[in-house]
Amino acid sequence: MQKEKVTPARPVRKPRADAERNRERILEVAKEVFTRDGAAASLDDIARRSGIGNATLYRHFPTRDDLIEAVYRSEVEKLAAAEHRFAAAMPPLAALRAWMLLLIDHISAKKLILPAMDTVAGGSMRLIESSRSLIHTAFLASVHRAIASGDLRSDTEPNDFVRALVGIFHTTAQPGWEPSARRIVDILIAGSRSAPKQTSARPRTRQK
Repeated sequence: MQKEKVTPARPVRKPRADAERNRERILEVAKEVFTRDGAAASLDDIARRSGIGNATLYRHFPTRDDLIEAVYRSEVEKLAAAEHRFAAAMPPLAALRAWMLLLIDHISAKKLILPAMDTVAGGSMRLIESSRSLIHTAFLASVHRAIASGDLRSDTEPNDFVRALVGIFHTTAQPGWEPSARRIVDILIAGSRSAPKQTSARPRTRQK
């Protein structure tokens, strides 16, 4: 009598959704801790506050540099995703303004974790440069959409918007830079808006 083959049971794997939730929780807590403690932030503290063991933390992020880079990259990806979300929910010009203001918030938040970013190999500039294209692409897409809708003049140069805000971001060490940057957003938009269409008056009919 031929013996029936028994298929070995497959090991039960933890759902990927749980792993992703753990990863997102680690990034959320790590951002808070790096903001508070800067270069002195403790990975043990991050693991404890995330409600996970150290092994789980290191499984997701083998080194401290990996975690810091992931925190910054995650914030950039959220910023880029917001451009798509605003575009789907708002008129083009309102979406552009909302996203530019969010970009200012992003730069402000980046300043808070900059001391931690400066500790990674290559320094904070390496992290910023590696994500620059993602922000630049989102920025240009938002401006182009406002031009295509007719809200901005057809001769508007999208990179002028980029250069103007980048110039402001070089002044973040000075007090009052953030309110100034928000005013610049409205100045840029107002100066680039299309002129309102003039309705031609109907010629008067001569009475006989």
